[in-house]
Amino acid sequence: MASLQDIRHRIKSVKSTKQITSAMNMVATSRLRHAKEAAASNRPYAEKVMQVVKAIAANAGVDFSHPLLKTYENGKKLIILITADKGLAGAYSSNACKAAEALVESKANTDFVIVGRKGIAHFKNREYSIVNSFTGISERPNFESAREIAIDLMERFDTGAYSQVVMVYTKFVSAINCEPRTVELLPFKAVEEAPEIHDEYIYEPDAGTVLGYLLPQYLYTTIYAAQLQSAASELSSRMNAMSNATDNAEELMSKLDLYYNKVRQAGITNEITEIVGGAEALK
Repeated sequence: MASLQDIRHRIKSVKSTKQITSAMNMVATSRLRHAKEAAASNRPYAEKVMQVVKAIAANAGVDFSHPLLKTYENGKKLIILITADKGLAGAYSSNACKAAEALVESKANTDFVIVGRKGIAHFKNREYSIVNSFTGISERPNFESAREIAIDLMERFDTGAYSQVVMVYTKFVSAINCEPRTVELLPFKAVEEAPEIHDEYIYEPDAGTVLGYLLPQYLYTTIYAAQLQSAASELSSRMNAMSNATDNAEELMSKLDLYYNKVRQAGITNEITEIVGGAEALK
């Protein structure tokens, strides 16, 4: 049986942990509101850019060529993965890593560009090929970081070393639900299912010139939108994890308090028994 002093130290330790998790929960909750607003405000723009690019691509003609439209049959697969820089976010990073690993058909023919220290550590320990990495932007992404990532991807794709560039990120569905998603970035596929509503766009000079300018912008916007979704998902996962940790700490403290009282009562009962027994022996 543990001593009263050991139990008191344990209660004090759990109480300190509870204060930390409670503070982290409040910080994540506060940041989540801003992250949700940023992701929500960016979504209409990102969807419109995609719609405009596809509409113009349909009018560019079969003779139009662009580096982002080329196909390389014998290239590798390049996976860009967005994870967290910090831990204590539940299964957020591990779920994204599992989704990325599911895309790997062969280690030798797959390279990674990873955002976030958690993803870097995960794939580095498993000896995957990481050709580039970005840190310090998972919680607070910005358009410049997305542009830097996109430029790196375009340069690598333009070398002909990769036949496919795929992005894995986590979509924010709700405060309690986040889902890993996969998006094929390159080569850009203009021919897809026709949308139900066709909008007419007036542009100049010609469709090819406009599309040549918009394709990189489309890539910037897509990656930035994925970063915003992932940031909101990370914060919501951390909020839920810290909330659960705080609840568990409270439950453990209640059990320890009860155990402490039992041990204390047992000690008092034992002392009374010894005193009574000693008094009886002296008669």
